[in-house]
Amino acid sequence: MEVETPLLGSCTVTDPALHAFKTSFHLPGQKIGQPLFLQTSPEFAMKRLLAAGSGSIYQICKAFRNEESGRYHNPEFTLLEWYRVGFTLDDLLSEVERLMAEITPEDFAFHPPERLTYVEAFSAHLGIHPLDATLDELAEIAVARNIPEATALCGDDRSIWLDLLFSYFVQPFLGQGRLTSVYHYPAFMPSLARTCPDNESFVERVEIFLSGMELGNGFHELTNAGEQSARFQRDRQQRKAQGLPMPNMDERLLAALRQGLPDCSGMAIGLDRLLMAFTRRQSLPEVLAFPLGQS
Repeated sequence: MEVETPLLGSCTVTDPALHAFKTSFHLPGQKIGQPLFLQTSPEFAMKRLLAAGSGSIYQICKAFRNEESGRYHNPEFTLLEWYRVGFTLDDLLSEVERLMAEITPEDFAFHPPERLTYVEAFSAHLGIHPLDATLDELAEIAVARNIPEATALCGDDRSIWLDLLFSYFVQPFLGQGRLTSVYHYPAFMPSLARTCPDNESFVERVEIFLSGMELGNGFHELTNAGEQSARFQRDRQQRKAQGLPMPNMDERLLAALRQGLPDCSGMAIGLDRLLMAFTRRQSLPEVLAFPLGQS
C-alpha cells in the first residue's frame, strides 16, 4: 500500500552521523515555538503505521539532511522507502535485485548481482578484519594511503575509523557494472537493525552500491523497544562526546514498538543517485533540476 507521512516532525534521529534541519512552529502569542525537524527519512513514521496494522507499505518522498552539498549529496533528496511484512534480510535482498533488474536501462552494462558481508568487503579491499584489527593498525593503513589526518579525525572511535576507511578504500570499488550488496554490519554502528541470531557482533543490515555509490540502506527491522531505547541512549552519549546537538528520543516510535512491530524488513533507495548512475553522470547537480543554489 502506498502511504504518505509528514516531512515535519516533533522528533528526529539520534544517529551521530545524521544531522537534521530544525525549525519551530509559533502559535499566536507564543514566545517559544514548538521545535520541529525536517525528517532525514520517513522511517520512524512508517514503522508507526506498521505497528498500527498497515501491512506492507511504500512511499516516494523528499528527505532532508543538514550536511554537505557536493558530488553525492544534496540537502534535499528523493527516497523510495518500503517495508515488507514477513520478509527476512535475504528476502529483501532478492527483491532489491529483482527491482534493479527490472528498471536497469538496456544500454547499461549490468552483470549478475554480488553479495558480500561487511567483513568480506574489508578483507577483499584492505586485507584486514574490521573488528579484529587494532586502532593502531587502522591508523597505519590511513597513513600508508595518504590520509595522515585520520587519527585526529577518528580518535579512538572504531566506528568512525571503519566509516572512513570504507568510504575511501572499499566503496569506490563496489557496484562496478553490477549491483553489490554489503550486509551484516558491526553491531556497534548506529542502526535500527536486529542483531544477527548467530553472531551478536553484527546486525542484519545491508547497503547497496552501484558505480561506487551507496544507493540504499536496509534492515531486518529491530522490534524490541527496550533494545531500541538502549541504542538511542548510546547514540546520545556519542553525540554528547562529539559536542553535537542532543535530540530527544522518539517516544512515539518506542511506544509503537512496545505495541508490537510485525516482523519485517525495509529498504530506502536514493532515487537521485540511482538516476545519476543510470545516466552516467558524475555529480548529483547534473540530474537535479534545482540543486542547492538554484532552488
